[in-house]
Amino acid sequence: MSANVALERQTYAKADWRLIPFLFLCYILAYLDRVNVGFAKLQMLKDLSLSDAAFATGAGIFFIGYFFFEVPSNVLLKKYGARAWIARIMISWGVISGAMMFVKGEWSFYGMRCLLGIAEAGFFPGIIFYLTLWYPSRLRSTRTALFVSAIAVSGVVGNPISGAIMDALSGKLGLAGWQWLFLAEGIPSIIVGVWVFFYLDSSIAEAKWLTAEEKALLAANLEAEDRHKHEVHIGDAFRSGKVWALCAIYFTLMIGLYGISFWLPTIVKAFGVKGYLGVGLITAIPYLVAVIGMIFLSRSSDRTGERRMHYVINVSVGALGLILSGIFASNPALAIAFLSVGTLGVIGSMPIFWPIPSAFLAGTAAAAGIGLVNSVGNLGGYVGPNVPIWVKPFSTNPSAALYVIAVVLLIGAVITYFSIPKDLTVRVGGPVERR
Repeated sequence: MSANVALERQTYAKADWRLIPFLFLCYILAYLDRVNVGFAKLQMLKDLSLSDAAFATGAGIFFIGYFFFEVPSNVLLKKYGARAWIARIMISWGVISGAMMFVKGEWSFYGMRCLLGIAEAGFFPGIIFYLTLWYPSRLRSTRTALFVSAIAVSGVVGNPISGAIMDALSGKLGLAGWQWLFLAEGIPSIIVGVWVFFYLDSSIAEAKWLTAEEKALLAANLEAEDRHKHEVHIGDAFRSGKVWALCAIYFTLMIGLYGISFWLPTIVKAFGVKGYLGVGLITAIPYLVAVIGMIFLSRSSDRTGERRMHYVINVSVGALGLILSGIFASNPALAIAFLSVGTLGVIGSMPIFWPIPSAFLAGTAAAAGIGLVNSVGNLGGYVGPNVPIWVKPFSTNPSAALYVIAVVLLIGAVITYFSIPKDLTVRVGGPVERR
């Protein structure tokens, strides 16, 4: 092993330990505050006299506010730096998430969910952009997977915790379990948001924990890669056909993600599982499968430098898993097993997807392009929770929504295959890391 390769491995390992666990923690809190309403639904619908349709609208309206503020937020992150902007995002969404405990009815539910979307806008694409400031494309899928796996881990850890909070605190101090849930899971985001301001570095140059030689190596790898990119201005992102194709692909993926996330506790409860903690433990299974699977998938993608077929195959298998989970809905064990495959197909595809835009976008175009893909794609987060409501008049089959989501995912796989060049990922700036 040459001295340069050894230094590179040592430096990236140092960056990994400094950045990834902390970003992972931040995203667990973000995702938990975003989807804990799916758990609160088990109790709050009755307390607030909300219908399933009203819940679906409120769950999805989060993404309307998110859509309009996503790109501006990501551009402002580049202008003001990750440390200040991500701290602002986390503190504001923590306050609003905790304030969800004061919701009194349908319209206040809609309003608070929309405000939560506005507050959180820019966090996920901001972190994806932030990773481009540290890692070249050839190393990014595995790091993205470690970050995105927070979605799955929030299900593994967060769902049982959510269930335990609602079981243990229902009725305490005159508050319902769902009110305690919002309060208990909003406060940590505020605390960690303050921590972000003191811990996170906005750039390689600011990192006091790196030596001058290590900073030079990281910067040189990024500069070598950026020389091969031609789309660097904000207008380039909006004019790029590949960016709009990625918007469509991510839209289908988000329909799958939030169609599963918001309704999974309801699906599991329908199996006859008793107690909120019991529901939380069962719903953790698909997320645990996704955590393990996505790490293997992303390492394979980084090792080979191939993104397109990894995405197409994984999301197609996930669609098949959703179909089979519907077919075997009367058998809870098989249904959960196939639903786990479907969850891996959706969540496991995210770290394969996100290195693609930064493989051809740089500078402000990367910030705007990533924000655009995430904002347009996340409109699927409005559609996903509403799919079960929209298909109900057309089918009495309780699994019809899963079939619709599976078809949407397959459409996304087809778009990926025909619109994304197979050689889009460019390896420059050093050897491919093998672990």
